[in-house]
Amino acid sequence: MHREQIETGLLRIFHVLGLLFFFFLVAFPFYWMILASLKPLILLTTDPLNLWPIPGELTMSAYKEIWFQFRFGRYFANSAYVSVLTVLLTVTFATLAAYTTARLRFRGRAFLSRSILVIYMFPAIVIAVPIYAFYTKLGLRNDLHGLLLVYLAQTLPVAIYMLHSYFKTLPPDLEEAGLIDGCSRLGVIWRITVPLSLPAMASVALYTFMIAWNEFLFAFLFLDSPSKFTLSRGIMQIADNIDVSQQLLMAAAVIATVPIIVFFLILERYLVRGLTAGGVKG
Repeated sequence: MHREQIETGLLRIFHVLGLLFFFFLVAFPFYWMILASLKPLILLTTDPLNLWPIPGELTMSAYKEIWFQFRFGRYFANSAYVSVLTVLLTVTFATLAAYTTARLRFRGRAFLSRSILVIYMFPAIVIAVPIYAFYTKLGLRNDLHGLLLVYLAQTLPVAIYMLHSYFKTLPPDLEEAGLIDGCSRLGVIWRITVPLSLPAMASVALYTFMIAWNEFLFAFLFLDSPSKFTLSRGIMQIADNIDVSQQLLMAAAVIATVPIIVFFLILERYLVRGLTAGGVKG
């Protein structure tokens, strides 16, 4: 009995140490990024390894400069516009498509539900070249709405797969009762299925937002005008400027990272339930 207690205690210690180690790996780069963005440039260049903040010497000048002088506010607005629209369209279309494959019976349903993720067999760079040529002919290059279509194609298959798995776990009796009471199929989806599926839809929204907010390859290929740049494209342009200090780059990185963290914290309570819901059945 005494030996089992010792083993249990050791396991708990190793568990805590492991959590602290991984927390340090995740939190330290972000901490250093924030500190480097707030420290005066002279201190950052003369003593870059000093990791202790000195309240009287911290400054927000880098954030003001990057936001106003480098048009970072415009990049932020472009990313927010594309990301929010991508989330709304993806969640809407994925809900309808996933409900169709999970509940309705039609020829080819099994093949369709199994082939949803086929697009992910191809690397993004493979499909980027034909999309670039196609967009050039249609005049969709250097257009945020053209970028929106690409992000929609990127996120929709996984979103459909996630919601399909979740819808299969929901009891169909509630939906059948709604149909008997006179609801249309769309009414059943809006009044019954959607409220019950909020955890999965929150997970899909977070996944979609992260993809659209952080995506770089297609933004780099398709956007030419600085006024159309998203955050990832704008940060690269700023980084290519040899006159830009590390302090400004760290401030830009913090601004680009904070919305993801905030969005995650808002939806965090739904995330685990939504991602694991399809593991029961379906």
